[in-house]
Amino acid sequence: MKPFFYLLLVLICVSSCGQRSSKPVSDDSAAIKKLAVTIPEFSGDSAYMFVAEQLAFGPRVPGSEAHTECAVWLIETMKTFADTVIVQNFKARTYNKLVFDGQNIISSFNPLAKKRILLASHWDSRPYADHDPDPANRRIPIDGANDGASGIGVLMEIARLMHHQPLDDKLGVDLIFFDLEDYGPHQEERTYNDEEFWALGAQYWARNPHNRSYQAHYGILLDMVGASDAVFPRETFSQQYAPWVLDKVWDNASRLGYGNIFVNKPGLPISDDHIPVNRIAGIPMINIIHIDPNSSNGTFFEYWHTLEDNLKHIDPVMLAIVGRVLATTVYESQ
Repeated sequence: MKPFFYLLLVLICVSSCGQRSSKPVSDDSAAIKKLAVTIPEFSGDSAYMFVAEQLAFGPRVPGSEAHTECAVWLIETMKTFADTVIVQNFKARTYNKLVFDGQNIISSFNPLAKKRILLASHWDSRPYADHDPDPANRRIPIDGANDGASGIGVLMEIARLMHHQPLDDKLGVDLIFFDLEDYGPHQEERTYNDEEFWALGAQYWARNPHNRSYQAHYGILLDMVGASDAVFPRETFSQQYAPWVLDKVWDNASRLGYGNIFVNKPGLPISDDHIPVNRIAGIPMINIIHIDPNSSNGTFFEYWHTLEDNLKHIDPVMLAIVGRVLATTVYESQ
């Protein structure tokens, strides 16, 4: 993913984030039901192991053996958790005119339920360490421990929880592992208008959902959620398209004691997988993403798109915090 800066949108976010979005007030029976829901315990250690398993294949760059082998492992593992697993095969042309075979992996729980929640992350990794401090490394693929694997690790642990403690059958959840998110232009080859070359798997799915009539009540995207110093502000496009979903998730985080991590302040506008889901599929989706304007790259966590985005910078405690907020949001949506 990459920053997508528009001054107007930043100004809109600054003015709007200070106000709560309007949403219906729950009645007493709904509040009582919410209090009665048992939230399963999310394991940060388990999520960490799911991250480590992905990295063991090597950089998951489309077209590589590691990419192919990791896809098989993800599919087979998710089949042990989900009610159904669909592999959406597609072809996509990258910025440098190469054509790759991509695989969006969709795992569904309670597939017949009409009310649905969409949870997503991307599972491919960046082919270039184009922000590495050493110029000699800037054409080398990265592990993508935080940028990709951390979100998938959290979602896999959520899937394990839903397998062991099933949701009410009136609520369905779909986990989508998007492919070809991070094969955008190398930093040295960037142009002013190259948005179309990012989030290729999400673009494809948004135009060709696995179920032709698919719709979800809301969606949550995870990206870079595993660093120990992570802070998640209210990302601009999330505020623009789905402010009430931000309210729901950030309120849950505050209630759980994580208001210093899910901070109630405006974040930068980020072009990521949630953009086509919002704009093309029409599903209100937010992005939980580590934004750090004080880092050396000026936008994301310190090791973004460098060779240092590896397992040593993944913190099971942070994975657990994100997972607990996500599990609470999902189970209380029943």
